Amino acid sequence: MTAEEQLVARLAEKGWTLALAESCTGGMVAQRITSVPGASAIFLGGVVAYANEIKRDVLGVSSATLAAHGAVSAETALAMSQGARRITHATVAASVTGIAGPSGTTPDKPVGLVFIGVASAQCATTERFFFSGDRAAIRAQACNAMLVLLLKSLPGII
Repeated sequence: MTAEEQLVARLAEKGWTLALAESCTGGMVAQRITSVPGASAIFLGGVVAYANEIKRDVLGVSSATLAAHGAVSAETALAMSQGARRITHATVAASVTGIAGPSGTTPDKPVGLVFIGVASAQCATTERFFFSGDRAAIRAQACNAMLVLLLKSLPGII
């Protein structure tokens, strides 16, 4: 069983719902979840927040957070997941933001740096990842990591 199939099954068992906020993955996680039969029982929707303006104006990431920490940060990932949960009223929400490359880097933020956030009423967490490879490989690894982190987070919030 794939990670997305496990996630849909576990959330459906509890009657819980999921929302996503994706940046560097551009909706790839939502695509994987919606490829699972029965996903409509748990998946409310997602926001592809590629631009900072969308992170700010739709998801509610504060301008101060973006200015102080940048779009690719634990703070922004957390705010994105909390914003997705707030606007959809989902039981749990997850977010991903990172640098898939080949450009957009800084000395402190190299290609492959990714932050994933998960938020529910009981929990709010982020994890930092560093993936290698080309743009497609980094995006695929970020998708996998997001699904795995959601699964890991569920025992503590279900």
